[in-house]
Amino acid sequence: MITVRNLSKHFGDLVVLRDVTIDIRKGEIITIIGPSGTGKSTFLRCLNLLEIPTGGSITIDGISLLAKKTNVPKLRQRMGMVFQSFNLYSHLSVLENLTIGPIKLQGKGRREASKKALELLKLVGLTEKAYSFPDELSGGQKQRVAIARCMAMEPEILLFDEPTSALDPTMVSEVLAVIRRLAREGITMVIVTHEMEFARNISSRVLYMDEGIIYEEGPPEQIFEKPQKEKTRAFIHRIRSWHYAITSRDYDLYHLQADLEAFCDKHMLPRKIKEIIVHLAEEVLGIQSDYSDLSLNLHFSEKDGNLQMVCESEGAPVNPLEEGVLEDEIGLRLIRARSESMHYTYKNGKNILALKIKG
Repeated sequence: MITVRNLSKHFGDLVVLRDVTIDIRKGEIITIIGPSGTGKSTFLRCLNLLEIPTGGSITIDGISLLAKKTNVPKLRQRMGMVFQSFNLYSHLSVLENLTIGPIKLQGKGRREASKKALELLKLVGLTEKAYSFPDELSGGQKQRVAIARCMAMEPEILLFDEPTSALDPTMVSEVLAVIRRLAREGITMVIVTHEMEFARNISSRVLYMDEGIIYEEGPPEQIFEKPQKEKTRAFIHRIRSWHYAITSRDYDLYHLQADLEAFCDKHMLPRKIKEIIVHLAEEVLGIQSDYSDLSLNLHFSEKDGNLQMVCESEGAPVNPLEEGVLEDEIGLRLIRARSESMHYTYKNGKNILALKIKG
């Protein structure tokens, strides 16, 4: 239904989208996830020309959206967009907000438009608010009215730009419930969202965007359970990382420990866990043989609380887990006592020791 090829968008020297290519089929529910500032909303706004792309093409049912001869306003009527900030007319009642588009743009009679509007308000559970004004509604109710207003134009495609981001957490579920109901109607939807469970449950396909590109795409089972790429995995599991580089045996241990403690405090790790991490770092560094190019890394998953420490060092293969490799194995015993598991590999000229830390 929608074909996007090599889409790009620049704001001066700032490249927001680059070489985005995607096909969206009729009836699909596409959710777009990813860190803030990676082009998700800009991509959505390009689909109906609220932002003019710098390059590339957008085709809707074979009609080029960017061709000079295209009747863009007419094509836009096939797409409804729900914004973060509702965009309701404050001086019009809820019913008037729903009927103004069909009357002025589609030439419908007031009675016909009102009948349809009341049906849609019933769909979103707001029939009793038909004659209220937007200022009399909660945030969740305003967003449900905004959805009904889009539906009043009978679009074939619905675009949602983070529809719950401006809402109090208690109101999010009522808006998501309406979107789920629309999904059962078979309407093509593209949804930018930070609601991960919602995206997992409603999507036919998930796009993970990062650095202005579609970094990974696939069915929700793949993206949320077995992501193929590192950045997707880090985002899904909300992995926070700490990195420290060492180039000499005379490194500043106290600076390293203070930096590591600051990371633990920032992510509110319990004091006991922080102490284990700091002691582990000292012991792991103590069993190394080459400090010329060494890095110590800590990865913390906010999703499941998993902690992993990884030490990478240059040099010939030295597996500290093998018996007889270390002259003093006391340090290794201390590391084993504080680790759930340990794993050594030698890859691309580097010794890699990975530990899963006990919680």
